[in-house]
Amino acid sequence: MGRASALSSEISVILYSTDYCSLCEQALDLLLSMPELAGTQLKVVDVAEDESLQARYGQRLPVLSLAGRGVPLELDWPFDAGVVAASIGQLE
Repeated sequence: MGRASALSSEISVILYSTDYCSLCEQALDLLLSMPELAGTQLKVVDVAEDESLQARYGQRLPVLSLAGRGVPLELDWPFDAGVVAASIGQLE
């Protein structure tokens, strides 16, 4: 089994975002360009559709949530590919 296949079943990747958010678009572009996330399902959640999510994340957007074998992590923007890759490494 390849590394990307192993990641896809072990790591949950959620980007909390909303419409008309240029920083959210930058974060999504970054994540889509990362080979470390190849084969991993990336879920994009619009916080405007849920009041509790809006209260939790509204002022912090975009927020990346990573969950795997280790303790779940949340990364507030700005984050870069190096920070995301290192965070994924902590979950394995």
